[in-house]
Amino acid sequence: MFIHLEQISFGYDSPPGRGAFSLAGLSLAIRRGSLTGLLGPNGCGKTTLLKLLAGVLQPARGVITLDGAAIAAMSRRQLARRLALVPQETHPAFDYSALEMVLMGRHPHLGAFRLEGPDDYSIAYDALAATGTGHLAQRPYMTLSGGEKQRVVIASALAQQPDVLLLDEPTASLDLGYQLEVAGLLARLNRERGVTMVLATHDLNLAASLCDALVLMRDGRVLAQGATRDVLTGAHVRQLYNVDADVHFHEASGHLTVVPIRRVP
Repeated sequence: MFIHLEQISFGYDSPPGRGAFSLAGLSLAIRRGSLTGLLGPNGCGKTTLLKLLAGVLQPARGVITLDGAAIAAMSRRQLARRLALVPQETHPAFDYSALEMVLMGRHPHLGAFRLEGPDDYSIAYDALAATGTGHLAQRPYMTLSGGEKQRVVIASALAQQPDVLLLDEPTASLDLGYQLEVAGLLARLNRERGVTMVLATHDLNLAASLCDALVLMRDGRVLAQGATRDVLTGAHVRQLYNVDADVHFHEASGHLTVVPIRRVP
């Protein structure tokens, strides 16, 4: 497997190796080129898992490997050349232009005190074009709409030229139109560029339409993992959220849909 996590444990408040863990004995495998969704209730560990994969956090126990190499042995610069994290929200300290935001994605490839060169600008403009934001290059980032900001942040991640894109609720707080736009962009980038993606979301229908594999998480553990069609079931939705739901194949959309029915004790 391309990404492999073996018996990962992590706790925010506990000393390494002692006390309670936010993630406990978590193991999973992610295929190269897949688009994998992380599903689960608030506090189940989805964002923590993404930060562990990105090297922002270090596990108290267990090993994470990328293409057979332990990420703990990689420098931050080496890891940033392989994985890019798209957070839920991005709040720059200064009023950068969209192009300047995307150029920040080139930093892992620059040496100390080296400025961006023609190749870096070419890569940045290519990332803007790939996300449909080339016309926004000179616009101040903070003046953009929510959907435009998200596409620019994804462009910055693409400018890192990573093998893996980690996305934390990429459609949260976006209206329905922008949700469809961002979801379509991710599907196209995965299909055309072969970028492996790991996506944390609360939107079960987004996951059903976009992801070819799912990891279901509850209380810091993996409840189930596998192909979306096998894992996204009414029984699993009930286990995850204490909600009865109708899960069925929607012919017009071509994927499973989830309709919540009632909360259960």
